[in-house]
Amino acid sequence: MSQHASSTSLDVSAGEFLPQIWQAAGGRSSQLSALQLTGNGNLASVFAVTDLAVAAVGAAGLAVAELLQTAGVAAGELLPVQADRRLASFWFSSAIRPQGWQLPPIWDAVAGDYQTADGWIRLHTNAPHHRAAALKVLGVAPDKTLVAQAVQGWQAEQLESAIVAQGGCAAAMRTQEQWHSHPQGAAVNAEALLHVALSAAAVLPDWRLSLARPLQGIRVLDLTRVLAGPTATRLMAGFGADVLRLDSPTWDEPAVVPDMVVGKRCARLDLKTAAGQDIFSALLAQADVLVHGYRSDALAGLGFDQVQRRRINPGLVDVSLDAYGWSGPWQARRGFDSLVQMSSGIAHAGMQRLGRERPTPLPVQALDHTAGYLLALAAIRGLTQRLQSGQGVQARTSLARVAQLLVSGPVTSFSASLAPETAADCAAPIEQTYWGAAQRVRGPVRVGAAELMWQIPAGPLGFAPPQW
Repeated sequence: MSQHASSTSLDVSAGEFLPQIWQAAGGRSSQLSALQLTGNGNLASVFAVTDLAVAAVGAAGLAVAELLQTAGVAAGELLPVQADRRLASFWFSSAIRPQGWQLPPIWDAVAGDYQTADGWIRLHTNAPHHRAAALKVLGVAPDKTLVAQAVQGWQAEQLESAIVAQGGCAAAMRTQEQWHSHPQGAAVNAEALLHVALSAAAVLPDWRLSLARPLQGIRVLDLTRVLAGPTATRLMAGFGADVLRLDSPTWDEPAVVPDMVVGKRCARLDLKTAAGQDIFSALLAQADVLVHGYRSDALAGLGFDQVQRRRINPGLVDVSLDAYGWSGPWQARRGFDSLVQMSSGIAHAGMQRLGRERPTPLPVQALDHTAGYLLALAAIRGLTQRLQSGQGVQARTSLARVAQLLVSGPVTSFSASLAPETAADCAAPIEQTYWGAAQRVRGPVRVGAAELMWQIPAGPLGFAPPQW
């Protein structure tokens, strides 16, 4: 791990998050002793973001160790797992460091927080159709000044509803108390952090895992976007899984693709066509894991509901993410990390506790990244279950439920104590990506002697054919 890391026992706040995460996935408390947390420092936040980061990363590492033990690759006790809070903090932001080139801006020209007649609202307009929806409701051109003027004439919740009804993405800023009493907040907060269910027994798999590449030979079909799902499949690729990412013919996310697709083959596939559905069915039949982050009703609308997916592949480990939860009136609502922070009271709490005049979100998109490692945890523990019994597994979580996990943890001081990044943090070899040379921050978790390592350089969406 980092040369700045020092071995520590589980500190109090990470200890609160870690058992909740591990036990939510069905892990045993006795297994936690295999995890050692290292490193020092905290991101500047009124919530314990770094504690959550290292707990989520560490739990995913424990799942890898458990799988190797179950497969007989590592005999005896669980392999020791190390998770570094300093490196985890960097990975919860961006892990790529371009050499001689720059990533595009994360946000488009319209996205951001705007003051309404009675509060604040966030518009998420990175996707062209989401931007068009917001501008249609507001009746203005894509100019931030014009948008701000138009927004001031609306009540926050009324504008939120109008944009969502138009197919866009927006979130009024609510307090934590307002979210808890809101029908959606009440519904999602009552959900399990990870909902896990088993299917009927299928054929026991014959995988060839290894200590050096723990997930070697595992086929992961990736139907995810932006951060949470891609975080999960990036970790699995780093431990050796064969990850095939599928995107629609028109989708792109240029600001994050170089960071998120390393180690994966990325293909285009139109699931709205009969030919695309036939190809997807064939790919799904040969997959070990499916990770998907579409809205809860989207795959069903394409003819691939849970029953159909299970019919195609009875032993599938089927892991999914939703933004606002799997129950309640918003269960199919489009959402992103920054929107859920506004809805759930996180942005308001930052503003209030720091005495600021505008919404103050987390320093990183911690809901996305935490959910990503939860998805990886659920997928890898699902592989263990499959190895033990042949049963398929369904698991799901949501950004809004991760938000509840974070806000239920300790309140911290805002001061950052994370030392600046050094060359030692990026000691990995130079990677020749499609866009140019780059380095990555060294992986935040190690299982035995296995560290995260990617064999496929980052490339654009659609550079590979849709085949195993």
